[in-house]
Amino acid sequence: MDKEFILNEIKRTAAENDGKPLGRDRFFKHTGIKESDWFGKYWARWSDAIIEAGFTPNIFQSGYDENLLLKKFTDFTRELGKFPTTGELRIEGRNNPNFPSGDIFKRRFGNKSQLAKRIVVWCEEHKNMNDIVELCLPHCQDSDETRKFVNTEEDKFGFVYLMKSGRYYKIGRSSAPGRREYEIGIQLPEELKTIHTIKTDDPVGIEEYWHKRFNAKRKKGEWFDLSSADVKAFKRRKFM
Repeated sequence: MDKEFILNEIKRTAAENDGKPLGRDRFFKHTGIKESDWFGKYWARWSDAIIEAGFTPNIFQSGYDENLLLKKFTDFTRELGKFPTTGELRIEGRNNPNFPSGDIFKRRFGNKSQLAKRIVVWCEEHKNMNDIVELCLPHCQDSDETRKFVNTEEDKFGFVYLMKSGRYYKIGRSSAPGRREYEIGIQLPEELKTIHTIKTDDPVGIEEYWHKRFNAKRKKGEWFDLSSADVKAFKRRKFM
């Protein structure tokens, strides 16, 4: 199979796709031209073929940046309110030119369990992602490496949070601090903001620890009048 034929097929399929060149997988499905027909013979990357055919490659065709892929996946998960199926990912990839093909996630991160586990780890490295963690956890159960993230009767995974409204701080526990912030926030006259969350397999015990530590500064219920040093002490802990 010669180079000119492949270039012509890229142009033909792009014309049938509203002028947008197909990704590597979709191109194979539409033309039968395999990666082995061009990789290492004419181009080192699919984006190089797209450029030579006269198009600008999609960012996901050229980069496949892991952080960008995970960000796109978590944004779509939040939009759906559930862990996306392969079919939903493929449909979004076809309808949204700024979304990668669903097959990219499988190629890059593995099966559903492996992907869910990678998403959970990524979310732990970023702020305000606890709602995504909660949606991913049920799909981690098939992987031994993810059992530490999964709720069980003996080992309930959760968070102890520090929130602030006005001058006072609230210390509480939840399986989804983002949702809890919303629930509390709609009842308060001043804006409520999550300052920090601590991941824990003992939410009850760790919440009690912080309540006792700051007991002298308790105002009412779970509300405390904390100093900047107190807040820094809480924020130093990421897991307890």
